[in-house]
Formats: sequence, C-alpha cells, structure tokens
Amino acid sequence: MRNRIYIPSLDAIDNAAEEFLRKTEGNSVIAFYAPMGAGKTTFTSALCRALGVREDAVSSPTFAIVNEYLSGAGDPIYHFDFYRIDNVAEALDIGFYDYIDSGNLCLIEWPENIEQILPLDVLRVHIAVQDDGSRILEW
Repeated sequence: MRNRIYIPSLDAIDNAAEEFLRKTEGNSVIAFYAPMGAGKTTFTSALCRALGVREDAVSSPTFAIVNEYLSGAGDPIYHFDFYRIDNVAEALDIGFYDYIDSGNLCLIEWPENIEQILPLDVLRVHIAVQDDGSRILEW
C-alpha cells in the first residue's frame, strides 16, 4: 500500500511531519529521495522539531556527512547527507552500519549514492515538488 502526505506550503510542514511520524512509527532507517531544493533538509528539520530536537541544532550535514541530534526524550537521531560522497567506501569509513544497526532513527538524504549498502527494511520516501510549490511525500 502506498502512503501519501500532501504539504501545501511551509506553513503545513510541522503538521505533515507529525503525521509522517505517526504513519511510519517503527521505521528507524528512512531514506529521502528528491531533487536538489525539494525540501529534504527542511522536512528533516520538521521531523526533528516534532521529536523535540532544539530547532537551532538541526543543519544539513553536507560537509560532515552525518550530524547527531538528541530528541526531547534523549534518544540519538542521525541525519546523513551523502550528496558529496564519491563512493560507498566513504560511507563505510564513517561507520554507517554502526549507525543504522543502533536502532536509533536514521534520516538519510541522497541515499541514491549509497543504494547498494542500504538495509533491506529501509523506508524509501519520495518528495515531489508540484508546479504550485507544494510537496507530495510518498512511500
């Protein structure tokens, strides 16, 4: 069964993040597929806010590859950005399997660059930008 969330504007992103978390409860590795500028980091920030992460703590890990945040409950959340990696070995070098095997929430941007090492149970989420600027999340 395909799931879908419509996000008409940035004003609705926090509600969409809360709905997404309810609908995807139990998934710890989530990969976001979308073109540049589609809102992967913006939606990840909304997810983190919904989980109680300090808003000023969330940023794109483009250069660091992975950022770690703490949820309001004190649980680690790992935010990956694999846009700049050249090969899978770079992901392995940062201990990618340790992160995804931890059972903690792992949010992955640009998963297409590490597709061959993603776990079988990864939740693949596609973000599509509509002509009017709205977004559709599907998984």
